[in-house]
Amino acid sequence: MPERQPGPGEIPAGYARHQSWSAAASAVPTTLRRNPVTGTRQYTIDVIAGDGIGQEVMPAALRCVDALADAHGFTVRWRERDWGSDHYRAHGRMMPADGIAQLASGDGVLLGAVGAPDIPDDVTLWGLLIPIRREFHQYVNLRPIRILPGVTSPLRGLDELDLVVVRENIEGEYSEVGGRLYRGRPEEMAVQESVFTRAGVTRIARYAAELAQQRSGRLVSATKSNGIIHTMPFWDEVVEATVAEYPGVTVEKVLIDALAARMVLKPRSVDVVVASNLFGDILSDLAAGAAGSIGVAPSANLNPEKTHPSMFEPVHGSAPDIAGQGIANPVGTMWAAAMMLDHLGEEEAARHLESAFEQAMAGGTLTGDLGGTASTEEFTRAVLARCATAP
Repeated sequence: MPERQPGPGEIPAGYARHQSWSAAASAVPTTLRRNPVTGTRQYTIDVIAGDGIGQEVMPAALRCVDALADAHGFTVRWRERDWGSDHYRAHGRMMPADGIAQLASGDGVLLGAVGAPDIPDDVTLWGLLIPIRREFHQYVNLRPIRILPGVTSPLRGLDELDLVVVRENIEGEYSEVGGRLYRGRPEEMAVQESVFTRAGVTRIARYAAELAQQRSGRLVSATKSNGIIHTMPFWDEVVEATVAEYPGVTVEKVLIDALAARMVLKPRSVDVVVASNLFGDILSDLAAGAAGSIGVAPSANLNPEKTHPSMFEPVHGSAPDIAGQGIANPVGTMWAAAMMLDHLGEEEAARHLESAFEQAMAGGTLTGDLGGTASTEEFTRAVLARCATAP
């Protein structure tokens, strides 16, 4: 596979602006691989640009990581995977049969976007993302939400927001247990089972509680135990018992419908949210919308123990309506790359990358989705210029 060598960067080390969303993600030290000649830290990252604008925003993020790697004392070997909808059209699969085995030897996965109008969404999701999440035990989906410079929230008077959604990522409502009967007949029916395990709920609650300890100590648990009478009371009981082990952390149980309204009416009253797979999926997009743009939001699929690779991706989709025009916003992928660097233990480089794209936005360089005129390339150059200077 093609390999990209890091380009030079000229910034002093020592930039370590701490972002508390990453504290839990970085809690377990990475087993470092070092170049036997130079002694520099080296990482192997699998790149799945995917579909649509993923092919445009991914190179932008890789260039930024390359520009920072040398100055911060590490190297990255990119292994590019041509998986996605084109692979499905050619082979009937979103990735090769041994795709998981190919990824297993790497230190992480960086994904662009997946989805195409002519392929059902369940095929693209269950054929690529969900197998990676489950096989690599990426049970935490971490989504930080902030209002970035130059972005205007649709909520009147909201100019600052900083919250994190911690979503259970491999069980819950997204289950293969169920089926359909009597297709095409008047009595046709479908059954979909949710699967919640004590181990699964405990570990996501533990992760969220540890993160809350690093922030305000306030944790909100999304539930619907008044209507979903088996799985949600179980969720509530396990979350409450787990969080009780963490001094200084309080958990507030809030019904999902009330929480959705609260995140619109009083979004700053929420700091860390822990939620099931479905509820977390919905709430994180709602929160990103409240922050002004789903297009700039990142997502990390984490294996916190670091026994398997974690996967990082923007929240946005493949946007086939603008693909190929050179106008896609690469911030979500850049931010996801920063989360990847942080998870690998390269916190200074991660903070530098965040600072670089935030400074570019604050300076008025914005893509069309945010009301600006910059192309993908113009925005990327503005970020690269700031990667070459002290943050």
